[in-house]
Amino acid sequence: MKTVSILGCTGSIGCSTVDLLLQDPQAFKTVALIGGKNFKRLAEQAIKLNAEYAVIADDQFLPELKELLNSFPVKVMGGRQAVLEAAAIPVDWTMAAITGAIGLEPTLAAVKNGHYVALANKEALVSAGDVMLKAVKEAGATLLPVDSEHNAVFQSMADKQYNAIEKIILTASGGPFRKFSLEEMKNVSLDQALKHPTWTMGAKITIDSATMFNKGLEIIEAARLFSVSENKIDVLIHPQSIVHSMVQYEDGSILAQLGSPDMRIPIAHTLAWPKRMYSNVERLNLAKAGKLDFEAPDEVRFPALRLARESLKAGKCAPTILSAANEVAVDAFLHEKIRFLHIAALVETVMQKLGAPTANSLEDVLHWDMEARRCAKEWLNNYNN
Repeated sequence: MKTVSILGCTGSIGCSTVDLLLQDPQAFKTVALIGGKNFKRLAEQAIKLNAEYAVIADDQFLPELKELLNSFPVKVMGGRQAVLEAAAIPVDWTMAAITGAIGLEPTLAAVKNGHYVALANKEALVSAGDVMLKAVKEAGATLLPVDSEHNAVFQSMADKQYNAIEKIILTASGGPFRKFSLEEMKNVSLDQALKHPTWTMGAKITIDSATMFNKGLEIIEAARLFSVSENKIDVLIHPQSIVHSMVQYEDGSILAQLGSPDMRIPIAHTLAWPKRMYSNVERLNLAKAGKLDFEAPDEVRFPALRLARESLKAGKCAPTILSAANEVAVDAFLHEKIRFLHIAALVETVMQKLGAPTANSLEDVLHWDMEARRCAKEWLNNYNN
């Protein structure tokens, strides 16, 4: 029986992971479930999975969580320190799905156990790539990519002939504004941006898909996960979201991973790795799909791709700054404080102001993350005034 913990159990990825665990309860033992604010969902999951620990990051909801789990044999905790303690409990497999910079410390705590960490937190490698990869090496841990694109690359590199790779090709749906002109994009609404054409995701990542910042972050993550330079990573728009990514080899072969747009597929792959497990997802019907379309992205309409490449080339803490500024910008857009195109404008301004400072520790990374947020909020104040 494999022991597992889920960091970010009440979010989209966490719920999909819980669904897979419930499909084969005899194969897994749930140790810790860590949620953010949704104490009702956390309690339901803890009961269904018979978890040992149920931890709520926002401790103002701790009394409610304790009340719901009062008659069950589960240890209930709350607050930041409790999250870190639970993340550090040794288990065979950890799902790291706490989004944003707030997920860095718990992910690092899980990595230090030296076991398998299924990585769904982009910021772990985008914001703290050097620090995280050093910790992975020192602990002898194994990172298993959960993002559908990186998981597809991981599967397409199963023969481990890394020296023969010419190019990694990440696919992108193009989001809801793939065919919009710049003029049309100036006035898009929040409701329009939250309607992703193929995937069902949380609000932040849905907006990142619409701006293509998600793909920019994935370029950075791919470079660090697979140790390739920026010029060996391409992006292709693929609106059907069936081909999740590809790897091109020196003999001319291109290997791709295909599947229905359901995150349970890459999660199941990491959960069972190096084997495979059954997942109750809709099977891909290529005859029904009919065709697969591809086109090059437009970096003028979607400057996030350019900004991500620039930060990757600059290195050091430039990607940290890009990611933090984007979080602030997306939050402002979600609260309708700025327009859609101002997301990239805000990020670029902060990047130009702070440059690429050095970071030798997680404390350094968190410092520059906070500096980027401060500058981004300063930009917002000037914008609103």
